[in-house]
Amino acid sequence: MLAAMNSIIVKAEWDADAAVWVASSDDVPGLVAESPSLEKLRPKVLVMISDLIELNRMSIQLTEIPVHIVAHSLDRMIVPAAA
Repeated sequence: MLAAMNSIIVKAEWDADAAVWVASSDDVPGLVAESPSLEKLRPKVLVMISDLIELNRMSIQLTEIPVHIVAHSLDRMIVPAAA
């Protein structure tokens, strides 16, 4: 139950095929969001968390909940050959 939590962890991963950041959270059932940038993803996630807390009828005793958005992206590069 979320009421006993100190914070919400949201994982954001880059989907190179779709060219979007995809966010999800084990702490908030139903949270899945995507956006082409982290800057646009953040407010979208916060609104969705608020809506899902209400829709899931989660009992919240806190007036403020820290939300940690942890982003992960894997990139690859070609290493230039030595001259």
